[in-house]
Amino acid sequence: MHHITFQRQIECALLLAAVATRPGFAKDETLGRLGKAATVLSNMEKGHGLRPDQIASADCIAIIPGFKKGAAVVGIGFGRGFISCRNDNGWSAPGAVTLESGSIGVQIGGEAIDIVILSRDKEKRAKLLSDRFAIGDDASAAWGNGKTAHEDSDAKILFFGHTSGVFAGFGLDGVTLKTDDSGNKALYGKSVSNAAVVAGEVTTPAATQPLLAALSTQSR
Repeated sequence: MHHITFQRQIECALLLAAVATRPGFAKDETLGRLGKAATVLSNMEKGHGLRPDQIASADCIAIIPGFKKGAAVVGIGFGRGFISCRNDNGWSAPGAVTLESGSIGVQIGGEAIDIVILSRDKEKRAKLLSDRFAIGDDASAAWGNGKTAHEDSDAKILFFGHTSGVFAGFGLDGVTLKTDDSGNKALYGKSVSNAAVVAGEVTTPAATQPLLAALSTQSR
């Protein structure tokens, strides 16, 4: 068995850093994630607990493709995605978000899990679009997986998760939704809040149309 030397680890880290900082990398990554989010939404609706009527009744929706548990610290989770809310013209342009957790129960084997979060409480919109929204502290929540949604009738936030691996469910304490400033800057060309994005204060990029079309189709 060959062991990677410390020097080689440093070289690999520097190479990854160089790639991540090259011009256009952040935008390419963000645009790629938009496509994945549209795919996740379509797949979730096809037999994985997320029904069109649930999307239709939601005020806001967040889609996090490829949420992962950290390899170094058991239980730590991180993912990046997008949030959209309803306005007079349908679903708003998507704002970039990150989802973080210190206690989420993710599947065995380190596989990624796709997550959809529905908010059914319009009064929570401002908080949901703020820099930091703590699910456990700011709203009650329930999770769903497979063909059973496990809905709590009192919950205002619904989680849906899907993976090809073994799914352990969610420990919702400590789950936090945050604004992804770098994602918004890559998508809209400037620093902008998610509240401003949802309010229509920025031009909706053509790259967001597949996701918005999927939202419109799934919520009919």
